[in-house]
Amino acid sequence: MNIKGVIFDFDGTLADTLPLCIRAFRHSIEPRLGRPVSNEEIIATFGPSEEGTIKALIPDYYDEGVAEYLAHYERFHSDYPDLFPGIQPLLDELQTKEVKLALVTGKGQRSAAMSLQFYNLTPYFSAFGYGDLSMNSKTGNINRIVADWQLTPEEVLYVGDAPSDIVACRKAGVPIASAAWATTADGLELQKLQPDYLFKSVDAFREWLFAHV
Repeated sequence: MNIKGVIFDFDGTLADTLPLCIRAFRHSIEPRLGRPVSNEEIIATFGPSEEGTIKALIPDYYDEGVAEYLAHYERFHSDYPDLFPGIQPLLDELQTKEVKLALVTGKGQRSAAMSLQFYNLTPYFSAFGYGDLSMNSKTGNINRIVADWQLTPEEVLYVGDAPSDIVACRKAGVPIASAAWATTADGLELQKLQPDYLFKSVDAFREWLFAHV
């Protein structure tokens, strides 16, 4: 590969923020649902943005549920202060080598903006794609960014931790490096879908990546 552009997912790829998301969901959903909500029940709604999760689990409280989610997400963010070890220098080196960088996440734009500001990541990316209320929007966002960059799909790599990321990349025709370095990543499930590449550490990914840019 001759990689000229890299598109990153956010939760579970750049930072270990999936626990933050689930914690904020619980605080916004459970009081209105009147019962505990399991991780599995929340994760089963993923694909659309967080707004889609609120709509799926407490549709009668959509507006206040979204507002509460965002408030809790912002309030709890400081409990998750760090990017994954090695991510910051990886981004710095990619930027130095003038590799095009983008963020395509399932997060809604408002929560993504909070995290980008919290971790000071916005300056690294020339393009952004956010989640949609009703569907997984990653394929469309990837296609749009590749076209805007005037690159071929084969010159771009997507990096994400979810099985659905593999499906989205297959539809987009873009190679995927599955990120299995988060504690929330399911390496076996990722392997079943046969990603182009799979890495269990940021260091292993970095070593491979810089042999191909």
